[in-house]
Amino acid sequence: MMTRKLRMGMIGGGIGSFIGDVHRKAASIDGMIELVCGAFSSSREKSIESGKALSLPEDRCYGSYEEMILKEKELPKDIRMDFVAIVTPNHMHFPPAKLALENGFHVVCDKPMTLTLDEAIELEAIVNKSNRLFALTHNYTGHPMVKQARAMVINGDLGDIRKIQVQYLQGWLSTPIEKTGQKQASWRMDPKRSGIGGALGDIGTHAENLVEYITGLQIKELAADLGKFGEGRVLDDDGNLLLRMDNGAKGTMSFSQIALGEENNLAIKVYGDKGSLEWHQENPNQLISRWLNKQKKVYTPNGSNLYPEAILASRIPAGHPEGYLEAFANIYKNFALHFMAVSEGKNNENPDYPTVNDGLRGMKFIYASVESDKNNAAWTKLNKSY
Repeated sequence: MMTRKLRMGMIGGGIGSFIGDVHRKAASIDGMIELVCGAFSSSREKSIESGKALSLPEDRCYGSYEEMILKEKELPKDIRMDFVAIVTPNHMHFPPAKLALENGFHVVCDKPMTLTLDEAIELEAIVNKSNRLFALTHNYTGHPMVKQARAMVINGDLGDIRKIQVQYLQGWLSTPIEKTGQKQASWRMDPKRSGIGGALGDIGTHAENLVEYITGLQIKELAADLGKFGEGRVLDDDGNLLLRMDNGAKGTMSFSQIALGEENNLAIKVYGDKGSLEWHQENPNQLISRWLNKQKKVYTPNGSNLYPEAILASRIPAGHPEGYLEAFANIYKNFALHFMAVSEGKNNENPDYPTVNDGLRGMKFIYASVESDKNNAAWTKLNKSY
């Protein structure tokens, strides 16, 4: 078993970055990964300043991702980074991921995976050809009770899945804060940096991924009605969708960033012919189950009758809350465990973290939704050309 920590390089995530700090904290929780270098900003000065604040030596703080990848490649194997974490806006996911993979580095990338569907298709081919690992940080799949839900569905506890309801409601874009220079809002509402989806790409893809992860099913086609309520916005900030799953099940999805008063209301309900499940991200340590011929049961981390997948994702005794960072950390932990297994010549074709295939599914979901909305919410398949 590998005894050293994995060495991580970071692209983006400089001083003041919310998601960069989240990645660093999550990667460090299990003591399996250490940050060794970074290109934290397109400005060399800001990158060096960010790196010094993180106690990195100046010669491992780079002015661009190209410089970092090519210079790290030249370092001795026992010093250079093992993988890169890409925590930039969407338009800067594909170029560094491509360069890193082609130069022998593994990749962890924020979602959505790329700016365009064409980039996602190309990136999948690059990953498959590179023989390198690629993880996508759909962090909500890391919650112990989400893993319990997935195991229960896959093991047939709920019977045949008939109906799915999922929502992801926020209110932070209820006013046009992008016009005030708010950094996060500014790039998320800019199609040149965000892509063709606004809230759709930001939180809609989380809802889509959670549906497919828990149920093991795929969205076959959808009908989407997208909204642009913010003054002057060209990207969606709200959406309602009907879903048809590949097993014949029906689904509904509602997402919004203009749902005034909502904070991070991600929730999912899955209904089978034997039982149903309900999970809320804002109360993540409870998975509610209801049954045809049994009493309602609430599952909790490290509680009773849990599947191994949920137990492995739980770190602390029952009754102690585990949340966002711990779920995020499970993505990094499972990526690190896979990295170690591959390094030792062991094969694992089904790693428990979102991969490039999930990233491509997410981009197809975005494009199908936009296409459907353009055609008055017409039913649109996810596997067509747009």
